[in-house]
Amino acid sequence: MESKRQQKFSRLIQKELADIFQREVPHLFAGAFISVSVVRMSPDLGVAKVYLGVMMAQNNETVLQEVRVNVKTIRHLLAQRIKNQARIIPELIFYLDDTAEYAAKIDKLFDNLEIPPAREDDEDDETYPNK
Repeated sequence: MESKRQQKFSRLIQKELADIFQREVPHLFAGAFISVSVVRMSPDLGVAKVYLGVMMAQNNETVLQEVRVNVKTIRHLLAQRIKNQARIIPELIFYLDDTAEYAAKIDKLFDNLEIPPAREDDEDDETYPNK
């Protein structure tokens, strides 16, 4: 459970990183659209785990590697934006956010389930056994 301070700081980092990816460094990632899904802060606010959504890319892992290679540039741009609001600039650790893919996989599993329809005469008896 994150404290209010961690939540507030993570929202700030998320907003600023999203803006950085949209406006300042999109040229570094070969036209891929990168969104910042979630930011999780360590209790001391020294480490930010940043989960990225990647669209319009040939290979999401390649884009993630490019982000990691450019972490110093991204952190520097973040520092310029939040230097008056934060004492320390957190270390940035980037991960791919695969929740959309996971949800699609679960949906596909549900679509493939074959559930037989309930029989009308059994339905009331099972629902209300002491009727």
